[in-house]
Amino acid sequence: TASLVGYTNAGKSTLFNRLTEAGVYAQDQLFATLDPTLRRIALDDDTGLIVADTVGFVSRLPHELVAAFKSTLQETVEADLLIHVIDAHSPQRAEQIAEVEAVLREIGAAEVPVIEVFNKIDLVAEAAARSDRDEDGTVQRVWLSAVTGDGVTLLREALTERFRGDVVAGRLALGPADGRLRAMLFEQGAITAEYHGADGGWELDVSLRRREYERLLKREPSLA
Repeated sequence: TASLVGYTNAGKSTLFNRLTEAGVYAQDQLFATLDPTLRRIALDDDTGLIVADTVGFVSRLPHELVAAFKSTLQETVEADLLIHVIDAHSPQRAEQIAEVEAVLREIGAAEVPVIEVFNKIDLVAEAAARSDRDEDGTVQRVWLSAVTGDGVTLLREALTERFRGDVVAGRLALGPADGRLRAMLFEQGAITAEYHGADGGWELDVSLRRREYERLLKREPSLA
């Protein structure tokens, strides 16, 4: 799952519509999005990705408002990746980025991996669609226009790269008493093949996202 986050009016819903071909309400006004909207898209390698559009953050978001939008913000905390949509044309761009990062810390999402999307390049003189990579070659920032679609392909490519390299796969041996864990893995769609063991247990070929694997390790330390 990837959750779109950002300051209000940064263009999250417009980008959401562009990525998913959805018809989500998108207007230049405060809190145009109030409820989380989820859509499934297929990335360039046919990986399935759930994209969530969330409420826009504002300066000094009150604690009561954070509580009121808890169901919306929960999509952010539980996401595998955050797509931080930034208004590249805003004169308060730096302040808005800081405010969003502060809210992410407040709701417990500061450790979720992030790709920054500098949106509205159609309004910025001499700006062009591009991807910025870190020293390891990972895309950290994409410059695009959700309105014109310029650069959206670069974002899709960045998402494909991120999730292609974020899979943990291997064979797992479970004993007869591990039926609950086996059922949990089936629920997550993590089991790609199953073989019955001589002791009444199972050998499972599993494939799941690294973040889900890390969550599973916290619940089942014996898997490490």
